[in-house]
Amino acid sequence: MTTPPAVPPRSRSQRKLDTLARLESDVDAWVATAGDAGGMPHLIPLSFMWDGAALLLATTAASPTGRNLRSSARVRIGIGRTRDVVLVEGEAQALTAEDLTVETLDAFAAKTGFDPRDSGGNLYFRVRPQCIRAWREVDELAERDLMSGGRWLV
Repeated sequence: MTTPPAVPPRSRSQRKLDTLARLESDVDAWVATAGDAGGMPHLIPLSFMWDGAALLLATTAASPTGRNLRSSARVRIGIGRTRDVVLVEGEAQALTAEDLTVETLDAFAAKTGFDPRDSGGNLYFRVRPQCIRAWREVDELAERDLMSGGRWLV
């Protein structure tokens, strides 16, 4: 068994750069939601697109995720591996394809390899981050908060 070499903790500035790169390049995330009535949390993998200010997701309106996002709008999104995670907490706004530009819809389809316009019953959800945390190991936990209240701390 080999032990990976020790890597020094990143500065918060470097973690912000790494987080932005991950938001731009990654395609898939774990999306956690719960309804207003204190229902069971629901966790599902979804593809996403980052537009520089918000994440865009799509799922069927009738799914537990779609229902939860419409009722409470609260969402937590995990991106990356467990030893290099970006955790986004935000508020989701439900949108139809008609609410978005053709350029945005085409960019989403190109990035994710999935075009929600091809099947009925899908909604898009624009998630505006309120809190973003990023860390690799325990030595980065103390300064993991990169965004709070929708504003970058770095």
